[in-house]
Amino acid sequence: MKPIEKQFFNTFTDFQCLILAHMNRGDINGVTAAHYNIIEFILRKKMTTGREISIAFNVSQAAISKQLKFLINHDLVIQKQDKADRRKFNLSATEKGKFIVENSETFRKNMTRQVSSILSRNELEQLNVLLDKILNSLNFKPE
Repeated sequence: MKPIEKQFFNTFTDFQCLILAHMNRGDINGVTAAHYNIIEFILRKKMTTGREISIAFNVSQAAISKQLKFLINHDLVIQKQDKADRRKFNLSATEKGKFIVENSETFRKNMTRQVSSILSRNELEQLNVLLDKILNSLNFKPE
């Protein structure tokens, strides 16, 4: 991807998360934007704990536990007891969880290519600035 397309991809990712978080139903097949973000975080870390997610998202462990319960019950995340420290439970994404994240990323890449083919470089830069301005003014800028 060209640098401007990568920049747009990242901005569009933030915009997509905003859209998902504020949809009328708030979910797609029961998976909310919060669920998606947790699965994506787990995939990036390869393996993590609920506590690490809580710290990274600056959310209470109770709130993360509730989200994880849904993800585990819907076979999107697996929780396994650590062999070295039996008090610790490691989380990893299932194939179903990976599919959700990969499918979303594929959608963003396809949208990025389509928009890049429609708009000139200058227009794409302007769109990027405008979307970024919108996200910042709505105080929605995930890390």
